[in-house]
Amino acid sequence: MNQQEILEHANGNQEKARKVLRASGIAEIWVEHGCRVNLIGSLRMGLLATHRDIDLHVYSACITEESSFAIAACIAKIPEVTEIKCINGLHTDEHCIAWHIFYKYEGELWQFDVIHIEDGTQYDGFFEEMADRIVRKLTPELKETILRLKFETPADKDYHGVEYYEAVLADGITNMADFETWVQKHREKPPYYWQPE
Repeated sequence: MNQQEILEHANGNQEKARKVLRASGIAEIWVEHGCRVNLIGSLRMGLLATHRDIDLHVYSACITEESSFAIAACIAKIPEVTEIKCINGLHTDEHCIAWHIFYKYEGELWQFDVIHIEDGTQYDGFFEEMADRIVRKLTPELKETILRLKFETPADKDYHGVEYYEAVLADGITNMADFETWVQKHREKPPYYWQPE
């Protein structure tokens, strides 16, 4: 694909993702239960390429397993929701419960990654700020590079969105061979959360 085709394809996927988000009503259910809901990740940044996923961070006070599961139970009633998975991190420094919600839209399976986070804890707003910093750093050329690398990624490879962003923005990676080498070395480091300066 050339640069124009990459941008057109990405824009089409992002438009569809926003339709899915509106049609699902998933964000609204969290709001109805008193949560603050923020879009994060590649869709917020205009960098959604091939993956059919939508990332939301939702915040409320005094989260318990019971309160978060009660909201998930309401989401489970949506006919198009085919599966829900949960990771309980309330006992960790992240003070959250991660929900992975699979939603059928026009024959395609979309994944909502919804992280329910305790208000005012360490990661309240962290990933929103990260996304905004990335957007401020993007030039048309850098955006095209990130999207091109995502489109060029083989289907059997599982790279994280932030790996593309850090590799391109922080270390100047511009091609798939160098990116794969970068990821291999990067994953040897202790885990950390990156933000651009």
